[in-house]
Amino acid sequence: MREILSTCQRELSVHFPVRMGNGVVKVFNGYRVQHNVTRGPAKGGIRYHPDVVLNEIKALAMWMTWKCAVVNIPYGGAKGGVACDPKQLTPQQLETLTRRYTSEISIVIGPDRDIPAPDVNTNAQVMAWMMDTYSMHRGYSVPAVVTGKPLAIGGSEGRNEATARGAVYTIIEAAKHLGMDIEGARVVVQGFGNAGMFSAKLLAELGAIVVGVSDTGGGIFSEKGIDPAKVDAYKRETGSVSGFPGTERVTNRELLELPCDILVPAAIENQIDRDNAPRIKAKIVAEAANGPTSPDADRILFERGIFLIPDILCNAGGVTVSYFEWVQDLQNLFWREATINARLKEVMVRSFSDVLNISEKHKVDMRTAAYMLAVQRVADATMIRGIYP
Repeated sequence: MREILSTCQRELSVHFPVRMGNGVVKVFNGYRVQHNVTRGPAKGGIRYHPDVVLNEIKALAMWMTWKCAVVNIPYGGAKGGVACDPKQLTPQQLETLTRRYTSEISIVIGPDRDIPAPDVNTNAQVMAWMMDTYSMHRGYSVPAVVTGKPLAIGGSEGRNEATARGAVYTIIEAAKHLGMDIEGARVVVQGFGNAGMFSAKLLAELGAIVVGVSDTGGGIFSEKGIDPAKVDAYKRETGSVSGFPGTERVTNRELLELPCDILVPAAIENQIDRDNAPRIKAKIVAEAANGPTSPDADRILFERGIFLIPDILCNAGGVTVSYFEWVQDLQNLFWREATINARLKEVMVRSFSDVLNISEKHKVDMRTAAYMLAVQRVADATMIRGIYP
């Protein structure tokens, strides 16, 4: 079983030419990896980045298997990507690259086989091009082949803030478990992109006091509290949260160590490490980002009694609403945003409870409990299905 679950079932590498204009043709390398499809079709994002390599894609595909299993949605894990710098591509070049890449991987994707979604440097427009290209190959519209699409072509209400909303639902449950009120709780959010910004806004709506936020340009802190909506407007105007009026400037490292009740790392990997973990002052750490806590820091936080909500649970709201989008596309029946949010809450609350029960039963940290639950679910499905032939 260990060997089955530790290897990827399918790995597709593609090398394809793209006309760049002015007679120039450039060859790009791309990948699509399916880790496991025992519990359902493969699911995972597509990323465009110069550093995309096969080993990274394989690791991320496995991560998606566990994330889908933790929240008990009927998917396996997948990931894909193209080694390119989208900042150096014109919109036309980006579209051409996307369509050619989609053509190359069309032999392994499909609404019943593998459903891509946005990831690093890809968005709803890229998904629209992928859906259109796949549909042209089939001769009819296939909206369920990707998720994260624009609403006009089968996207779902609530998708933009799904990751943050799912994270906030787990934070609420963690606060209940600890006997802590969200109203009046002091919140620090590292990273003010989609997940971080919406997390800050949603927590503020619940009565929490956001005292610090940051982005790549640095962080800001105010003892009196910060209005996330005003910070968002300021960032749209200036390009960064840094310098927001009435706040103190802090570095991203300093931000993590600010006095607070709830810390939401929503930026990049390995921000909490063995050096700063002893100085984290939060009662709850909610990983809205992927991998923001190093293994050494994990152990330190657990020993210090800080309640950590692991990434494969905390930020699974995004893939959950992607699942809802896929279901709606297959049914050609679309739900109101209130219905989607209610169903997302049900999934996240139940999943949090499942992980917490394992954590308490086996006296392990929440991350270990989440992986125990995920691996057990995939292993059970593998045993029940058996081995063909």
